Amino acid sequence: MIIEKLFYKSSRNLVLQSTLNSYSQIFFSLDKGFSVIIIAVSFFDFWAGLSGLLAVIISNTLAYLIGFNRQNIAQGLYGFNALLVGLGLGVFYEPSMAFFAILFMASLFTLLLTIMMEGVLGKYGLSYLSLPFLFALWVFVLATRSFTELEISQRGIYRLNEMYQLGGVEMVKSYEWFGALNWPQAIVMYFKSLGAIFFQFDLFAGILLAIGLLLYSRIGFLLSVFGFACAYYFYQFIGADISELSYGYIGFNFILTSIAIGGFFMVASSYSFLWVILLTPLISVLITSTSVLLAAYQLSVYSLPFNLVVLLFMYVIKFRHLSKEKPLEVIFQQYSPEKNLYYHKNSLRRYHHRYQISFSLPFWGEWIVTQGHEGEITHKGEWAQAWDFEIFDENNSSYRGSGSSASDYYCFGKPILSPAAGMVEEITNGLRDNEINEPDYTNNWGNTIIIKHDNNVYTKMCHLKKDSIKVKRGDRVSSGEVLAQCGNSGRSPVPHLHFQVQSTPYVGSKTVFYPLSDYVILEDSGVNLIPAGVPVKGDRILGLESRESLKRAYSFVPGQQIKIEWESKDASPQEANWEVCNDVYNLMYFYEKETNSKAWYRQEGNVFMFTNFEGRKNYPLYYFFTGNYKMSLGFKKDMIVRDEFPLTSYISNAFRIVQDFLAPFVIFLKSEYSVKHTQMKEGLSEQEYTFDSEARYLIGKREFSSIRFKTHIQNDKIFDFEVHNSKQILKFRFLHYE
Repeated sequence: MIIEKLFYKSSRNLVLQSTLNSYSQIFFSLDKGFSVIIIAVSFFDFWAGLSGLLAVIISNTLAYLIGFNRQNIAQGLYGFNALLVGLGLGVFYEPSMAFFAILFMASLFTLLLTIMMEGVLGKYGLSYLSLPFLFALWVFVLATRSFTELEISQRGIYRLNEMYQLGGVEMVKSYEWFGALNWPQAIVMYFKSLGAIFFQFDLFAGILLAIGLLLYSRIGFLLSVFGFACAYYFYQFIGADISELSYGYIGFNFILTSIAIGGFFMVASSYSFLWVILLTPLISVLITSTSVLLAAYQLSVYSLPFNLVVLLFMYVIKFRHLSKEKPLEVIFQQYSPEKNLYYHKNSLRRYHHRYQISFSLPFWGEWIVTQGHEGEITHKGEWAQAWDFEIFDENNSSYRGSGSSASDYYCFGKPILSPAAGMVEEITNGLRDNEINEPDYTNNWGNTIIIKHDNNVYTKMCHLKKDSIKVKRGDRVSSGEVLAQCGNSGRSPVPHLHFQVQSTPYVGSKTVFYPLSDYVILEDSGVNLIPAGVPVKGDRILGLESRESLKRAYSFVPGQQIKIEWESKDASPQEANWEVCNDVYNLMYFYEKETNSKAWYRQEGNVFMFTNFEGRKNYPLYYFFTGNYKMSLGFKKDMIVRDEFPLTSYISNAFRIVQDFLAPFVIFLKSEYSVKHTQMKEGLSEQEYTFDSEARYLIGKREFSSIRFKTHIQNDKIFDFEVHNSKQILKFRFLHYE
């Protein structure tokens, strides 16, 4: 019985999600509120609205029964083209048994076209957009002209009567009031073009859709206005017939193209807006030329120009070799221009996304950079992007005693680690360690390990100790695995480690620029974890060894259940229940059952970090996401780890609305995160750690608000967690893990 209930609930949720998302997908959205507005607009013509809804249900149901991807079904990817076909046929014909039979066949045909185009265009990384709608509607419009049982619709002739039946006297008055508004031609055409996307050609429908678009995305709304304005003034500039935009209000081609190129497929920026301007003339030419061709068959161009221009642009843009960020293609689709932009900006700071691999320091403990990029001695020309590392004591000496022997040097014999996971590509071993200040110029690099991490990405560690290499060619190594010991072989006057990144697998390969990730820099002002950077000569840096107790505390497995009790000063205790899950992309996340919230995370090397949050704020999972946004799994007292939140995860107020409009051009809001390693107690049977973190919201450089957190780790588990904000103190206790 329980299994049957769960199956029924899952199926019911799939039907609801797939239906709502089929509507919002037309505007590249998964926003449920926007879906409701679109559904309401589609039912301005009741039979057209019903036909569209039935087409969505038919298409999604068939996709489910045939066995297509459930994630795609839920996101409405197999339903939105059928929706447009249903609306189009519903506008043309009166309802009848013959009509509904045709509607079923049209929905099936649209689904088959969708799947076919998904396979064909997907090979090139392209979306099928509304091409299935175009071909399906054209086919059925041409065919149904010969079907005598179908009756052409007369709706729209007596519009006021229809409005009265829909909403009574008040609806008629509202409709007449909007019709009497003496608005400029461009504004009226913009609103009616919006409504025409759903075959609704009146002002009120367009206004409702504009409101929905504004609520869903300020950047999307801005792009819709910008794209249409570009078209309107281009028509005036070249002296074209502006009535072309009024005929069927096919100006929506400019609106959809602007949103697609300006902020959905490309990250919104001044460059994406520039491309909207450049593509506008192409759309106008295609509208005119395709209208002439299709007129012979009495067919409308509908969204054909939008499809052709967007697909052409997205295909061609993939062949760029230079300026790949002008504009930048969206890598991970968030279905929101704001989220696409803010997460891109955040990723640049957090992951330096141009570099696909995070390289940790190849050692533990405190070392000093004795030669950096563009060095004074050997790091020059094609081998300039490299580092030399040594260990110094508090007296700024790199050796004990006389320093006449390699074993006197602090770094000699110290473990050398793999900076990231990979495969051992090349090894040089067995060369002797030099006497001090007697380098071996014949064997320049000395004992060496080269590791392949990805195509054209290799790391090389040189001057290793004789016979200390613990791996062989072809071995798979993990990040932080001990590979060898630091030595004094090759062109090395004193023991040190030479480390570089290169694009080819050879011992003498030239270097390439590549930052190091998540290393600790020790300065007089404090101890800081650097997310990504390039150490320079003289930097005292620390390779943190992860603490097993911290790694276990932040290690979670799919299916794990976590129960939390939380309370505030003025409220009785409450419970929250989390489950650890992974999605279809095998990304890990916490799911909070009470609020239907999700927080995605990942663990890389010695760092646990959250990557995204969706759901209700001011509840346990959101606070845990905010207070543990980035946690180092190595401990160094008083070390500070800094990061930034994407604006969509932390800030939601009036300032964000203004920021959304300006975001493609300037970012003036910032949300910062920091965590301080406060206390550590380690005994034979227990370990305790305390971390103090803070989330700050800034306008420019001025702090607007902040929240403080305290996390307590005990015996390999997160024990409790506190939130201090301006209103109250919240306490969370992790009761148990299952």
